Amino acid sequence: MAKKKTINQDFAFFISLHNFFQINKAKIRTRFRKLSKHLLDFNDPDLNTNAYLRRPQFEALEMYVFLKEFGENRHVHELFKEWAKNEGVFEGYQTTGADKTGQGTLLGFLDLEGDDQYEAIFAKMSERSRSYPNYIFALTMGLGKTILMATCIFYEFLLANKFGKDTKYCRNALVFAPDKTVLQSLREIQTFDLAQVVPPEYANFLRTNLKFHFLDDTASTIGAQDGSSFNIIISNTQKIILKRKQAQPSATDKLFAEKTGTLSEVYGELYELIGADAPETDADLAVNARFQRIARLPQLGIYVDEAHHSMGASLEKDLGQAKQSSALRTTIDELAKALETRKTSVVGCYNFTGTPYVKDRIMPEVVYAYGLKAAIDNKYLKQPEFLTYTGNIKSEDFVREVITSFWNDVGEKRHEGMLPKLALFAATIDDLQNDLRPAIEKVLGELGIPTSRILVNVGDEKLTTNEDIREFNRLDTPESEKQFILLVGKGGEGWNCRSLFGVALYRKPKSRIFVLQSTMRCLRSIGPDQETGFIYLSRENQDILDDELQQNFRVTTDEIGPKKTDTSSTVEITAVPPPVIIKMKRHQELYRTVKKDTPEPVAVDLSDHAMEQFRVTLERRTHLRERPTSVEDITDRQSHKTYSRLTLVGELARYFSGDGISPFDIEEALEEIDGGLDALVDAVNKYNDVIYDILVPRLFHAFFEVEKFQRSVDEEVELIRGYNASSNKLPTFTMKAQEHLVARRDYPEFDGLRAKSFHLDAYCFDSNPEVDFFKRVLKDGKTEKIYFTGMLVHGQSGFQVYYIHPESHTVCSYHPDFLVYRDDGKAHLIEIKANWKKEDPVVLAKKEAAERLAEGNVFEYALVTAEQFDGFLGEKGWEQYEPGVLFD
Repeated sequence: MAKKKTINQDFAFFISLHNFFQINKAKIRTRFRKLSKHLLDFNDPDLNTNAYLRRPQFEALEMYVFLKEFGENRHVHELFKEWAKNEGVFEGYQTTGADKTGQGTLLGFLDLEGDDQYEAIFAKMSERSRSYPNYIFALTMGLGKTILMATCIFYEFLLANKFGKDTKYCRNALVFAPDKTVLQSLREIQTFDLAQVVPPEYANFLRTNLKFHFLDDTASTIGAQDGSSFNIIISNTQKIILKRKQAQPSATDKLFAEKTGTLSEVYGELYELIGADAPETDADLAVNARFQRIARLPQLGIYVDEAHHSMGASLEKDLGQAKQSSALRTTIDELAKALETRKTSVVGCYNFTGTPYVKDRIMPEVVYAYGLKAAIDNKYLKQPEFLTYTGNIKSEDFVREVITSFWNDVGEKRHEGMLPKLALFAATIDDLQNDLRPAIEKVLGELGIPTSRILVNVGDEKLTTNEDIREFNRLDTPESEKQFILLVGKGGEGWNCRSLFGVALYRKPKSRIFVLQSTMRCLRSIGPDQETGFIYLSRENQDILDDELQQNFRVTTDEIGPKKTDTSSTVEITAVPPPVIIKMKRHQELYRTVKKDTPEPVAVDLSDHAMEQFRVTLERRTHLRERPTSVEDITDRQSHKTYSRLTLVGELARYFSGDGISPFDIEEALEEIDGGLDALVDAVNKYNDVIYDILVPRLFHAFFEVEKFQRSVDEEVELIRGYNASSNKLPTFTMKAQEHLVARRDYPEFDGLRAKSFHLDAYCFDSNPEVDFFKRVLKDGKTEKIYFTGMLVHGQSGFQVYYIHPESHTVCSYHPDFLVYRDDGKAHLIEIKANWKKEDPVVLAKKEAAERLAEGNVFEYALVTAEQFDGFLGEKGWEQYEPGVLFD
């Protein structure tokens, strides 16, 4: 079986394509139609100071025209093949490759990457190709994808009218929206003043000939005449999508399915569209009337808006990148087949999405991308400010803090005549009705703000009236007096409210991606200056946001506001066979509680230092990964339940119900602490969480004994998970690291040493001391093996140490930095830490757990600082440990 070639997943053909266009721009433009150049020049911000399109929109339009005029409507994999080999349309032009950072080089692709890499990438690009070109334009939200789409359609119609026999231009357009929310935003294609992007001498032609068909409900029909041109059909997928027939057809269905007789003559055209075999089984696709009508329109261009409404596997299916297509992609494929029977075609499918990535991989058919970082840096979006609320803040207090902060920072200051809005999301309608709305109304009352400023949009007719929907649709107008928008599941995509200045999320929503979609809504620009969008998050939702930016856009929060000193780059890593298997013992512990005959005294520290953990702070920062610009103690502003001696004892007694502990026993135990029960009541009334975090655990240990039982279990663990015995596919990983902290297996300095290490083809270290330790131990003649095990920490390795976190008291996993095996049979786990970190409670908890694991496995654990390297790496440092066997 031939070994499958490894693909450079970071190879971005769209960057190379853009570099090629820029290098050869003057020569390439000679192949453009005169009308195409006129349209481009009219929209070029460098040539026309009044150009309506922003720079990213214009660059995307340029690439659109380039693919049409120069690329001759080729598929992306065909363009890649000709570009890489400098043949076809690219012959005679200067073609250059792009290195792993996306920068152009003087070497061609084949010289830079080689034939094997070319074949692997070409196979990946071509394996999901359709019968029509499938292009992806990835522009982050807020850059005007709808206007860009409209401009592309206008361009197509102008060229199709002038060059009627040229089949590479679209004469009709079908625009797909993922849902009703986005569908409403697409009305802008119809209402937009096309004179903003079309030269005046051509604007009247379009106004006269454009025919819009907006399918906004199930009763809508398409009035386009068969064979007509310049129709723009705007619909969500459900209005046109192909649906599967019911498993058991009715008598009427059977009658209509007959292929002979009168009915077949009436519906013969339908059979012509779908071929000789009419749908007769539950696996066949039924064609609805709208589908039939569209299939009679020549030279159809299909535009998929907000393709990033779905993420991960769903996005992959919608864009045609997966083995199993979505209903949307199936519909497009079937339209292409139906048009072919009429000797015309789907000219192309143009997907407009917010990310060039799916499952953290670059989609091969992306032809243009403009990211979130660039959009903020170039002031196309608001500058985000993240306000993260830490500690045990309650929902009512969160609402009070958010609204008060928003009112102080933004208030009623109008922008473009519009009041600023704050969107507050609830997880469910019940949460909104019973928790969020009452809290907001209470806070507005305290601030003297009329509750008429509240607008609710939850999709429930009992709570959201038709008037509320009208108000929601007119939020971005000077007439709107609403400021506090309460939502459940709305506003994830397609809500283009430029006067939205803040988003608040307290409860964790059902969908993690919703955190990303909703928070980014407030970043749309407004006015001549770059304003600030305020994002109010609980700590949990902030962590989700950071993770989702990484997972779905391959960006960290650095994309929103990166550290200027960050020079890290993406490193593709592949496992090096054979897999490393380690035999070891795991210790398991069982606990049982036994009531003590005589309770022990309860000790409670009520000092200010001990109470510090219960304080609530508000951190203000411009970027998530930067230090806070200010930290404010807001503990005194939090709501607290007030207890008396009696109610406090009653609350504590609830936790020991059925254990034979009476309220009198609890009262007696608490009276014996320093200050007595009265001091406890004062502390609890200031910090309610003292009950749950201190008193309940202390009382438990005072009344009960915990007995522990241990056992050991033999295990075989994989240093790298993911090896597949049935195929030659090796586990691969993507890391971010600074180049000077990367050690690659093929570096010349490791000649003759590779067999002693590198279970991965590259190690990405966190610090210079780790690099120094690795190289020194690797070059030591007495080192048998050294593996860097501190890199794969997200479940990719089975080799880990379990420890109890000293603060959260939860079970966590820890991966020591190095696993070293010496030629004298000694095995070592080594952790490299900075000197100032060696006494950190978490570091010590990890050390204790690792030493406990080492005892049963007869190997040694050592925590070493850079200052100790010389002593530890000497003979005495290694020889202080007893021999042990860790490897087979």
